[in-house]
Amino acid sequence: MDIPTLRDADPNRLFTAADAYASLAAAFSGHADTWRDGVDGRVRNSGWRGTAADSAQQSLARTTGKLTAAHLELARIAPVLREGAEAFLLARSKLRAALADADAGGFTVSDDGGISWPPPSAAERHDPDAPDRSRQGTELRDRIADALSEAAHADQVTAQRLRQYTNDARTGAGLDPGTAAMRLNSAVLDALNPFGGDEDLVRAGMPGKDAPPTEVNAWWKSLPPDEQQRLIQQYPAELGNRDGMPTPARDQANRINLDRMVADLSSRQDLSDWDKKKLEGFKAIQGRLRDDQGKQPPAYLMVIGDQGQGRAAIAYGNPDTADDVVAYVPGLNTEVKNMAGGDANRARDLWQTAHDTDPSRSTASIAWLGYDTPQVKGISPDMFAVAGEDRAKQGGEAYQGFLQGLRASHEGQPAHLTALGHSYGSFTVGQAAQRPGGIPADDIVLVGSPGTGAQQASQLGVGAGHVWVGAAEHDPVSHLPSHSEAKGIGIGAGIGGVLAGPLGAVAGGFIGDKIAGHDDPHELWFGQDPASSEFGAHRFDVADGPLGFESHSDYWNQGDGRDGHSLRNMGLIVSGHGDRVSGQEYR
Repeated sequence: MDIPTLRDADPNRLFTAADAYASLAAAFSGHADTWRDGVDGRVRNSGWRGTAADSAQQSLARTTGKLTAAHLELARIAPVLREGAEAFLLARSKLRAALADADAGGFTVSDDGGISWPPPSAAERHDPDAPDRSRQGTELRDRIADALSEAAHADQVTAQRLRQYTNDARTGAGLDPGTAAMRLNSAVLDALNPFGGDEDLVRAGMPGKDAPPTEVNAWWKSLPPDEQQRLIQQYPAELGNRDGMPTPARDQANRINLDRMVADLSSRQDLSDWDKKKLEGFKAIQGRLRDDQGKQPPAYLMVIGDQGQGRAAIAYGNPDTADDVVAYVPGLNTEVKNMAGGDANRARDLWQTAHDTDPSRSTASIAWLGYDTPQVKGISPDMFAVAGEDRAKQGGEAYQGFLQGLRASHEGQPAHLTALGHSYGSFTVGQAAQRPGGIPADDIVLVGSPGTGAQQASQLGVGAGHVWVGAAEHDPVSHLPSHSEAKGIGIGAGIGGVLAGPLGAVAGGFIGDKIAGHDDPHELWFGQDPASSEFGAHRFDVADGPLGFESHSDYWNQGDGRDGHSLRNMGLIVSGHGDRVSGQEYR
């Protein structure tokens, strides 16, 4: 397999052949039915008895069996051709995308896959930020080689499968009912077993799990619409959660997969506690999507999955076409069912506020649960010690990929993208922002934050002037103690315990701080207090909130001057009007 052969291949011919065999199989089925009912069945039910009748009926039955076997053989040829065509199409799409990237980057590609490029200029040789052409060339060569290898493999497997039917026709095995039944049972078992049986060429030809979202998006857009629909219907779980896939395609695939997961979990008798919670959540999301049908803005199911505690993301407005996009990450104790309730409401309310702030701009607001949030019992100074950092780091990696996917699938000029984290979710956002490559956000909003893992806003990669913090004075999470303060909690707990719940936690932390002592009064469990002057972000105005833990979730309830400006300020940031945000003094 070489580049011209694959680049100029026309898989539509195989699709045409598949359609022809499907039509032939359907016509043959009609002929077989006519024979079975009009000849074999009529003789068998005619009342004819005797030796001659028995011989005739046996002969007719043998012919019926041969016709049935031949129909089963014919019916399996079309799927083989179609799967081969799809595999060739996917490989060709990968090749053409790589060739387009090579051309855009000034690389020359030979027919055998060799890559060359002009020598660097004097300026490039002395520029430390100049792109590494050798590395780029190697990556392009590997992509081209993978595409050619996949096409050659698909060609080999498809030919081998078709050769079986040719041999059956030559030897007569295709007319043997026993052989046909055995192969049919084998094919059914293979289809039900994703870990065995015949190789799935289409699944193998999709971009790898580590493929960047830009590659996934380019691959998908290169497919004809009818093939896109075929893949969505056949592989919804593989496509719906792929970062870089267009939002409408993700939504369609994920709705199919959601229905399948609900049906699967509902049919099982031995559900674990978390499976029961996921089933409850998935059903709630189904109901939410039904309720949102036909309303504005439209809702899109961008993520759905049964991994871990469950995955889900709902967007209000299409992120691929919106001028402003915000992706909100919730925190502690969030379950899938929350994505159909309070967290979806928050995304919807933020959409409305941003839209009202600037109706001339289109908005998409997303609630994203792409990781397992820590599940803690009660509110205490050490609850984030129980939560740990691992889940935020894992979630940060997934969130980074999700945002990269939003960039890759967006149409036209890049959207103004805001990353928003609440509670432990703000720590997750902070971890994503500090990963290699950062996050492709223009602004970062942190509310009710116990810290981000950073000591300064400038470490989050968007510039300190584009990091925004909302911290209610009565929000205990934004006051939880640092590691040093926690050492004195045991002593302070006796006094702090006089006050119940969160206030006792804050009191204990305060007393523990005085006993244990530490150098920075603005240090929280996960680093510098984002609301402090040392952190260096913009602190926007929010109300103090009610006494107790309710203030930790009050940020979306504030909209006017009487109740604070939290939601209004977030809407201004999301819509690109940060210059109009009302500020608040640092701690």
